[in-house]
Amino acid sequence: MIQRMASDKAENGWIAEELVTVHLGDERLDKRMPKLLDRLASRPTVSIPAACNGWAETQAAYRFFDHEAVTEASVLAPHREATILRMAQHRVVLLPQDTTELDYTSKKDKIKGLGPLNDENRVGLFAHPVVAVTPERLCLGTVHVHLWTRIDLEQGDLRKQKAIEEKESLRWLEGYRQACAVAERVPDTLVVSIADREGDIYECFAESLPEEGHRKAAWIIRARHNRSVTVENTQAPLWDQVARSPVLGHLTVEVKAAPERKARSAQLTVQAVPVKPRIPYRPNGRKLPPVTFYAVLVREVQPPPGEDPIEWLLLTNLSASTFAEASRVVEYYVCRWQIEVLFRVLKTACKVEERQLETTKRLKPCVALYLIVAWRVLFMTWLGRTYPTLSCETVFAPEEWKSVWTIVIKKPLPTDPPTLSAFIAMVASLGGHLGRKHDGDPGPQTIWIGMQRMHDFALAWLKFGPG
Repeated sequence: MIQRMASDKAENGWIAEELVTVHLGDERLDKRMPKLLDRLASRPTVSIPAACNGWAETQAAYRFFDHEAVTEASVLAPHREATILRMAQHRVVLLPQDTTELDYTSKKDKIKGLGPLNDENRVGLFAHPVVAVTPERLCLGTVHVHLWTRIDLEQGDLRKQKAIEEKESLRWLEGYRQACAVAERVPDTLVVSIADREGDIYECFAESLPEEGHRKAAWIIRARHNRSVTVENTQAPLWDQVARSPVLGHLTVEVKAAPERKARSAQLTVQAVPVKPRIPYRPNGRKLPPVTFYAVLVREVQPPPGEDPIEWLLLTNLSASTFAEASRVVEYYVCRWQIEVLFRVLKTACKVEERQLETTKRLKPCVALYLIVAWRVLFMTWLGRTYPTLSCETVFAPEEWKSVWTIVIKKPLPTDPPTLSAFIAMVASLGGHLGRKHDGDPGPQTIWIGMQRMHDFALAWLKFGPG
C-alpha cells in the first residue's frame, strides 16, 4: 500500500493518514500531534522553536511533550498501526532491531534524567527500535521503540549473576516478542526478526518455539558466541561444526567503499548445517528448553591483500538446507543495514541529539516523533527505486511536483505527472545530487534537503502559483 503524501496542510496530507488512529486521551493532544509532526517533518534539521510558527506554538510543543499521556509508546502507536497496514501488503517483511546511543553530553547540565553511555564521561539515552523493511529495502515504518537511560555501568561478573529480565539485553527478547505480536496481525506475511551479534541470546531462540494459539515470527541472528553445538551426534564448537560442512555454492556481493576499505566484488562461499546448541546455565535454577536451528556461514574467498575478509555466521529458524535457501537467509540479513541508515537520518537529518527539552520525560516522545519523520525521509528515498514507474501524484501533492518541475526543468508543465523515479531525481537535485552516471542513486541526505526546499516551493505555489 502506497500512501499519498502532501505537505500543505497536515489535515489533508500524509500526516492525516499516518496518524488516523491517534488517541492520546485528550482531544487537544490529538489535534496538536499532527500539527507538530507537520512542523518537524517540513523542517527536520532546525530546532523546535525554528520549526514552529512563533513562541505560542513553540510553548504548545513543549507542553505537548511534557503531558503525562504523551510517551514514546503513545506517540508511536498510530504510526505503528499504519506500518502494520503497509506490512500486510507484502509477502515478506523483515524486522531488524538494533540499539543506538543518543549522546547529550554537551547538554548534561540542561537535561535532567540522563545516564552514562559507554563510560561515565558521556551521558545520554539509548534507543532500541524495531523497524519494518521489505527485502527490496523499502522502509515501511517503526513498530516499536524502547528508550532508556542507565543508572550505572554494569560490572561483568555481577551481570552474569542476573536473570535476563534484570539485564539490558532483555530488549532483544522484547524486540522479538514485538515481532511475534506483529506477525499475528499480518497472517499472510512472512515476518522475519533480524538482530546483530548482541541478539545472540539463548532465550531468544527458546522464545520462537511453537506455542498453541500463537503465531511466531521467523528470526535471523548473527552469531556472537562460539557455543558448543551438536551436529549428527557430534559435539564441537559452533564455527568448527559449520566450517567442516560441505560448501553449497558461491555468492558475489558488492562491497561499498568506506574510509578503511576500497570498493570491491567479493566472492563468498556458503555453508549451512542444522545445529543443536548446548543448553546454557541460568541462575536461580531456571531451565531452558532444547532448540534446533540452522547455522549459515559465508566467507570471502581470497580477499585483497591487507583487507579483512568478509565472514558472517548467521543463525536462523528458517530452512537453509539448500544453496537457494541459505542464500535467501544472507540476502535477508543484509537488509539489516537499513536500520543503520535510519539511525543516520535520525541523528543527521533530524538532529535529535541537538534537541534540548530539559527532561528525559520530554525528550523520549520527541525522539519517537522524529522516528516518524526519519521513516518518511527513508521511505521517500527508496520508494522511487522500488516503484519507479508509478505516477509521482501517488505520493506527492500537485503543488509539490508542479512547483519543483517549474523550478528544476524550467519548461511548461506536462499533461501527465512525471514518474516517481523521475520526480525523486528532481527533488534530489534540489539537495545537491548531480545525477551523473557514476553518482549512483540519491541518498537520504540529498532527499531530505531537497524535500525541505520542495515544501517551501509548494507553499509558494499555493499562494502565488496559477489558479
